[in-house]
Amino acid sequence: MKRIVIKLGTGILTTGIGIVDTDRINAICTQVAEVRKRGIEVLIVSSGAVGMGMGVLDLQRRPPTLAKQQACASIGQSRLIQCWQSGLDPFDLVAGQILLTHEGLKIRSRYVNAKNTISQMLAYGVVPVINENDAISAYEIKFGNNDILGAMVASLTDADQFQILSTAPGLVDMDDSGEIIPLVHTITPDIEALAKDTDSPTAVGGMISKLQAAKIATGSGCDVLIADGSDTDIILRILDGEAVGTRFSAHHSPMVSKKRWLAYFQRPSGSIQIDDGASNALIRDDRSLLAAGIVQCSGNFHSGDVVDVVDQNGNPVARGETTFSSHEIQQIARKSAAEIETLFPDRKRLEVIHRDALVLL
Repeated sequence: MKRIVIKLGTGILTTGIGIVDTDRINAICTQVAEVRKRGIEVLIVSSGAVGMGMGVLDLQRRPPTLAKQQACASIGQSRLIQCWQSGLDPFDLVAGQILLTHEGLKIRSRYVNAKNTISQMLAYGVVPVINENDAISAYEIKFGNNDILGAMVASLTDADQFQILSTAPGLVDMDDSGEIIPLVHTITPDIEALAKDTDSPTAVGGMISKLQAAKIATGSGCDVLIADGSDTDIILRILDGEAVGTRFSAHHSPMVSKKRWLAYFQRPSGSIQIDDGASNALIRDDRSLLAAGIVQCSGNFHSGDVVDVVDQNGNPVARGETTFSSHEIQQIARKSAAEIETLFPDRKRLEVIHRDALVLL
């Protein structure tokens, strides 16, 4: 194991609204220092900025409006990174703050820049402390919560393990035994049905978001552990292989980086509906998407945008970068390559989505 990502929920880092649990943060930093001694790089995805800002402003519940949440985040973020640096100081470790937005990672060049920056920080021996840039993130560009952000960081950095540490002890089978499910090989609809949301006044998500995050990370070749972050030495116990919480097994054949970027870091600009023949060509034969198999498209998108590909029942089949705009696709749907070449004689590539820029969902 070379690299792990640890996501810590607000409930683990505070003892109440806006009250930082410095003892907990110090204990986590002690474990991080031990992990580093083992030659394993550590990235921390830390919640808590909004909650700390709420404490400063004496708010008892998470504000309902985005502007108020952003104000809380801007107040709390500096306090949050100071807490982490104070906890790492006794071990001569440096915390480096990274604030991300979904919009920043959906653009390929920024995705690559973020990956390179984090790699350089790790090479310097820095402990990256990552959070969503809540002070500027609007609804359209928010990750949604730090479970999803943590999974994206695990995917972005090719981490070997993603630990989701919160007040949840693991995935509990509330519909049957009431016990923690120790191991999940595949996240099936039955597994997803066990998830419940959160009613915390400072948190976002719950087990639903943790399972979504587990899908992203395991699909990227990363093992995922959901465990109670308040348990003593939980990070080290997980690394030592102790059976705590719920483990989700990594896929044996994870997607390459470009495919992961398409699958997990995008919010598609539209969709293209295809017939059964085209669907079989994509799924079974690993082919590019050609105009002859297109039924119709929806949304207003441009060449180079990422779109979903759906079957005739509207079920997602794939996602990829289109070489034609929505307006152009309306002209070329159901047409052959020769007909398209007549319409667009200067177009070098006639595939609507090339297989190298397409990922199956």
